[in-house]
Amino acid sequence: MPMLGPADPLPHRPRRVLVAGTSGAGKSTLARHVADALAVPYVELDALYHGPDWTPRPDFEADVHRFSAQPGWVTEWQYGAVRGHLAERADLLIWLDLRRARVMRQVVRRTVTRRLRREVLWNGNIEPPLWTILTDPEHIVRWAWNSHHKLAIRIADLRRERPGLPVVRLRSRSEVTRWAQGPLRHAG
Repeated sequence: MPMLGPADPLPHRPRRVLVAGTSGAGKSTLARHVADALAVPYVELDALYHGPDWTPRPDFEADVHRFSAQPGWVTEWQYGAVRGHLAERADLLIWLDLRRARVMRQVVRRTVTRRLRREVLWNGNIEPPLWTILTDPEHIVRWAWNSHHKLAIRIADLRRERPGLPVVRLRSRSEVTRWAQGPLRHAG
């Protein structure tokens, strides 16, 4: 199946949707919108993955298998331990292929805002002190920078493994809006 763009109609009404993108690209925001439009549950993977003190939850994979067995859902396409399983179950993948500069502006702004407001995230966690950007190789800002180029490779691999899976590629905020107001609205 060819890659779909922001104006291309969807081949069917999707029920199990993955949203792919670099950290900070807007996956969760778009996933919530898609779930609302399709009237299916949104499951936030970060909430399933992160336990207290940012430790991985031991039930993460079982929880993912449980929700993904349902007939309808929308979630993010992340976490290597479950990425393949979710891809096998999905009937649509939306790729937020935003430029690195755009993603970095978004992830830095979000991280700083969350930290300054001491916003409680998943299971009581808050963003670490901002200086840890310099010391923690897994810091979300560094992660977004270092992993940005890897998603295109994962998408190419997935398209070889599941050539019939529709993939919608959105390269800008305006394309996201155009797709949401066009093909997504008509699919729901």
